[in-house]
Amino acid sequence: MSQGYSQVWDLDTFFAGGSASPAFASFVEETESLVGDLLASLKALGDEAPGEGALNSWTDQLQDALSRLVEGNSFVGCLGAQKMDDRAAVALTERMQTLSARYRQALDLFDAAIARLNEDAWSAWTSKPAIAPIAFVLEERRQTVKEKLPPALEALAGDLAVDGYHGWGEHYQTIVGRIAIPWDEEGSSQTLSAGQAFNKLEHPVQAVRDAMAAKWESAWTEQADLAADTLNRLGGFRLKLYGARGWNDVLKEPLQINRMTRDTLDAMWGAVAESIEPLKRYLSLKAKLLGKEAPAWHDVDAPVGAQGKTIPFDEAAALITEAFEQFSPAMAALAGRAFEGRWIEAEDRAGKRPGGFCTSFPRSHQTRIFMTYSGTPGNVSTLAHELGHAYHDALVTDLPMFGQEYAMNVAETASTFAEALVSDALLARADSDEVRLALLDERLQRAVAFFLNIRARFLFETRFYDARKSGMVDAAQLSELMLDAQREAYGGALSTWHPHFWASKLHFYITDVPFYNFPYTFGYLFSTGLVSVAEAEGKGFAAKYDSLLRDTGLMTVEELGSRHLGIALDKPDFWRAAVARATADVEAFAALVR
Repeated sequence: MSQGYSQVWDLDTFFAGGSASPAFASFVEETESLVGDLLASLKALGDEAPGEGALNSWTDQLQDALSRLVEGNSFVGCLGAQKMDDRAAVALTERMQTLSARYRQALDLFDAAIARLNEDAWSAWTSKPAIAPIAFVLEERRQTVKEKLPPALEALAGDLAVDGYHGWGEHYQTIVGRIAIPWDEEGSSQTLSAGQAFNKLEHPVQAVRDAMAAKWESAWTEQADLAADTLNRLGGFRLKLYGARGWNDVLKEPLQINRMTRDTLDAMWGAVAESIEPLKRYLSLKAKLLGKEAPAWHDVDAPVGAQGKTIPFDEAAALITEAFEQFSPAMAALAGRAFEGRWIEAEDRAGKRPGGFCTSFPRSHQTRIFMTYSGTPGNVSTLAHELGHAYHDALVTDLPMFGQEYAMNVAETASTFAEALVSDALLARADSDEVRLALLDERLQRAVAFFLNIRARFLFETRFYDARKSGMVDAAQLSELMLDAQREAYGGALSTWHPHFWASKLHFYITDVPFYNFPYTFGYLFSTGLVSVAEAEGKGFAAKYDSLLRDTGLMTVEELGSRHLGIALDKPDFWRAAVARATADVEAFAALVR
């Protein structure tokens, strides 16, 4: 690998010209035509059972259209991320969303068509060599559609949701935009947005964190009624739609999406609940470093120790590649392709959106990574995290498109595994106890986030839906539900809480995926368990790891665990071992606390 890597990605290899690209305009028109023809063909079938020829044609066209939609959505997403004021990219995003909605209508009709096949015809078709590799996905779709409303009603619900359900989700952004917090610092006065204010909650100075925590809670208290109204409308829509489908369990849909059983979810959360004591000890030790008896809610992510010197981008690339190489030469080679091929947008400049992501271009067999790199160890971990996603995508890129669609819980597995490899490398190169302490603190912050914070969100959301069945839940009740969930999840370890966390956290208002919480903990713990298996099995595990990732879109998580690891994910043993590994850093942290 050469040095002097570009920190600006190459998008012209897909469609030259950015948001004004003639090639992309033609690509979208072709995709619109394909989806339109497909939709018309499926509508013409009516209530008849389809023949094998039609099934083969539709399956090929649906997968072709899906690859086009993923490629197109990734392109416009990259355009908007690299330059937030690109209005042409915004218009393209809306056009792609409309096209995606039409595709979903075609997919619903296809699902209904395959559900009408008798068992003999179904078995005969799915055993064909061209179809067998995606038989699991097709069977999954066939069974799911049987539990939904007729396609016409599902389509109507989807159309109404644009201005209703999804409209309420978008309305939350309006509420966030109303947050304006007056702030005085270093002799100057300013008004902070929600995003700017939130960053102050992780400020290294205690007085700054304390002052912002009070203002933060007050600001969300002022918006609580609006947020409560929004959350109730979202919850009410879901409950009514689930009721119309005959679904009694609010977790049915999120569990289906993540291809996991309730037994697995319960086994995972049971193991997490047992982790409270070691993490309470960590929080107590951190409070000691902060000069307090117990940390406040806003102290949990406060920095301690010393971050160490800035790590240049090229040095980070070498460190990540070397860490990957120790586990898998193929993983290191993928990282090399990304750095050499300008797959990464990391330049620290104005006008970019915050955060980071990895997005797939399946037709081009590439990915693109977005972040803003400033040289912190956290930046290095983020870069490794996104490269883990890129490696996962590379492993499935030659599968049929339906087989490349893996769920959020396993999506977080490869990224977190890669991050763990690099975190260990950063810790190994730490040149002082102060730097070591800071790195261990960052690792344990993540354990607290996935075990305690995410569990509090899950407890709150579960109880909110139970309460919502009886009617509207007002802001005061929502805050009580949140306080109860936080105290239970954290074992009472904090001195103050965040009662309006339900209002301030975007994840509760996301409409694309219900229960946007437990998949994070699954991915974190599953990858942590995989690290233990890798250490036990040595070099031979890399091939097994690749096979597991390759199958993530082709079987349930329970089948993944059983087939590739010989473990039962619906039992607590694996989860307990993973929790124990994740909390083992507490001892090392304690040894460094003076």
